[in-house]
Amino acid sequence: MSPKLYVLIGVPASGKSFWLNQQDWAKDCCIISTDFWVELEANKQGKTYSEVFSSYMPTAVKLMTQNVISAKEMGNNIIWDQTSTTINSRKKKFLMLPNYYKIAVVFKTPEAQEHSRRLNNRPGKIIPIEVINDMIDNFQYPTIQEGFDEIWSA
Repeated sequence: MSPKLYVLIGVPASGKSFWLNQQDWAKDCCIISTDFWVELEANKQGKTYSEVFSSYMPTAVKLMTQNVISAKEMGNNIIWDQTSTTINSRKKKFLMLPNYYKIAVVFKTPEAQEHSRRLNNRPGKIIPIEVINDMIDNFQYPTIQEGFDEIWSA
C-alpha cells in the first residue's frame, strides 16, 4: 500500500493545528509545516512569530522541503499542515509526492466573530486581515479530479 499524504486545507485559525493535536493516529506521521520552523526560530531569538516571519520564511521553506524529502525516502505517512487553500499550492505538494495516497482534510472557515476571536487569541502571530480575506475569497475546494483520493471534512 502507498504511503498517505494528508493535506490540511483551511485558512489561518480554522482549526487545522488544533485538529491535528487531537488525532492520536497522527503521532506516527511526519508533520510538515513552515510554522514549526518559524516558531522554533522565534523562540530561539526571543521574538514573536510575526517578528521573524518575513526574514526567516525562506529558511523555513528549505527546512520543510528537507523534511518532505526525508519522509518520502523513508516511506512515511505525511500530514502537511499549511493553509493549502488553492489548487496551485496543493499541486506543488502533489509533484513532490506523486506516489502517495492523497487525502484532503478540509476545514470550514469559522463565522466572522469566532474567526476574529481565534485570530486574536494567537499572541505574536499576526496575519493582516487583507491577507486572511484574500485567502477566504480565493479558497478553492479540493476535488478528486484535482488528484485527491479522498476528501474529509474536519
